[in-house]
Amino acid sequence: MLSRRGIATLLGGLLLTGCAGGGAPGAAPERTAPPGLRVEVVADGLDHPWDVGLLPDGAALVPERSGRLVLLDDTGPGAQPRPVQADLDDVFAQGEGGLMGLVVHPDFAENRQFITCQTHQEGGRPVDVRLVRWELGPDGTSAERLDPLLTGLPVNPGGRHSGCRPAIAQDGSLLVSTGDAATPEVAQDRRSLGGKVLRMDLDTGRPLPDNPFAGAPDPRERLVLTYGHRNAQGVAPRPGGDQVLLAEHGPDVDDEINRLHPGGNYGWDPSRGGTSDGYDESVPMTDLQRFPDAQRAVWSSGAETEALSGAEFLHGPDWGPLDGTLAVTALKGSKLLLFGLGPDGAVEEISVPAELDGTHGRLRGIRQGPDGAAYLTTSNGADDRVLRVSLAG
Repeated sequence: MLSRRGIATLLGGLLLTGCAGGGAPGAAPERTAPPGLRVEVVADGLDHPWDVGLLPDGAALVPERSGRLVLLDDTGPGAQPRPVQADLDDVFAQGEGGLMGLVVHPDFAENRQFITCQTHQEGGRPVDVRLVRWELGPDGTSAERLDPLLTGLPVNPGGRHSGCRPAIAQDGSLLVSTGDAATPEVAQDRRSLGGKVLRMDLDTGRPLPDNPFAGAPDPRERLVLTYGHRNAQGVAPRPGGDQVLLAEHGPDVDDEINRLHPGGNYGWDPSRGGTSDGYDESVPMTDLQRFPDAQRAVWSSGAETEALSGAEFLHGPDWGPLDGTLAVTALKGSKLLLFGLGPDGAVEEISVPAELDGTHGRLRGIRQGPDGAAYLTTSNGADDRVLRVSLAG
């Protein structure tokens, strides 16, 4: 009997599809050669920098998973990381959890605010994953904790499947991808905040009135935009419209790129409909047998996983032929994947630039800065880096 990996290998041509929504699979996307990239080391000597928040004055905030926040005074090569004094003693840095995603408030120039996603502990025990709002001091040497924007995201004692990436949507709302905490029933339970993409007011953390479950009795369900996710770490709003693409970790097969459809179920259910007490990772990443209306991935890695992490659209004239490309970092794959999308969000082309294919180890975060360049973080655990990436020439 074939293993699931063997079946995935046989079906690889079908899995690497450009299908969208619940429709039938399309043709496999074309493999293309990307234009050359210029990669510069902005800063090194970091410890698992999970994300990078680009500030309007050219500086950058970098959260390290171990529970430290640093400031880069600029984003040119040779920038020196400077510690930011902040109340981060409650961060539970274990396994995949700790100080994770960070997003800069669009009005930072006026309010100097940013939001972090972090695991929270009390008395040495993990309590939840939460969103915390901060204000950076005038000289950048300290940050004041304002309030928890949202609490109660589930946490695994070992930190497994913690998520967690915030992003600002084109309409100004806050989107947050969350992990399922490796807990069987979480992804399909709309009353849980895990295994979801959440949508909320950026300043209050409240659900928005046009959310798909805004009328639900449970206040947590009102925050849910999509559900049935395993451990999504990349949220990429597409410039110029309302599309959002999501990068998601599969188990031993089928990393996915998904286009988000409000209210959509993405089909991850390791509880097997509540019949399994254990976390059964042999189930399909998108279980169309149990959930016939589940949203199919627009791309799946098939038999080999890449451990997809950050996701960002490259946009602007400086990117030339890559303008509009979805760029996704890979941890296990140690590469940057570039996806050319059609107007409907279907994947039409895939390429991997040689300059970021095994050259810097595991790649975690990616954000485009005000200068148009993309900034990536590595996640190797020793001498990690922030990289500046632009089109060569």
